[in-house]
Amino acid sequence: MPTALITGATAGIGAAFARRLAADGFDLVLLARDTARLEAAAADLGGRYRVRVETLTADLSTDAGIDAAAARAAAGVDLVVNNAGFANKGTFLNVPVTDEQTMLKVHCEAVLRITSAALPGMLERGRGGVINVASVAAFLARGTYGASKAWVVAFSRGVAQDIAAQGAKNVRVMAVCPGFVHTEFHDRAGMKMDGMPEFMWIPQDLVVDEALRDLRHGVTVSVPSARYKALVALARMVPPSLLERTSSRAGRNYD
Repeated sequence: MPTALITGATAGIGAAFARRLAADGFDLVLLARDTARLEAAAADLGGRYRVRVETLTADLSTDAGIDAAAARAAAGVDLVVNNAGFANKGTFLNVPVTDEQTMLKVHCEAVLRITSAALPGMLERGRGGVINVASVAAFLARGTYGASKAWVVAFSRGVAQDIAAQGAKNVRVMAVCPGFVHTEFHDRAGMKMDGMPEFMWIPQDLVVDEALRDLRHGVTVSVPSARYKALVALARMVPPSLLERTSSRAGRNYD
């Protein structure tokens, strides 16, 4: 059976990827910080889908955590989903710079190193894929969070082009850029989302379905749902000053 490594695997989009991939017959390597939640997820998925589920407790904001994740990726997996991430509570200069550095370590360094560890084996076998979970915020003015996700998009596109230039048709790298999704993400960041219109929310399973479909089709940047595809297209046409003023305020009310 193929094996998928998923970071941030016990909640939200990561958990949705785990369910879908287990249903598709993938053995799983689930990575998160909370051992108890990992073990509960492993027992549930293994029992429900009859797949092998390995757990790896690791904090990707630390060198030791990234080392462990990269080592497991290098040991051989068929698909990597770099999903782990978070938002800080507050806007730039209202957040300690150390917290911003931690975000960059999780969103950028961990993605860089895990991808770099996984790809040589995939290229040797002639098959495999890496999905890096970014955000629609990558195309908007969203402080360090948006900047880190913009890096994920640019990194994924660049690596995908480098691989294509080597003629590795069955090894793919893609960034997926969801909009608002109901997960623990906003609660953990202390964001008040009561005023966000319901039509702006998209289901976790839709994100996963469209991401896996786009990966199969060789897409390098996946934006799930027609409404967010339209939003991203519109953002590219709006004058930068107006886009920056509007996007920097949307959905950023904190408790």
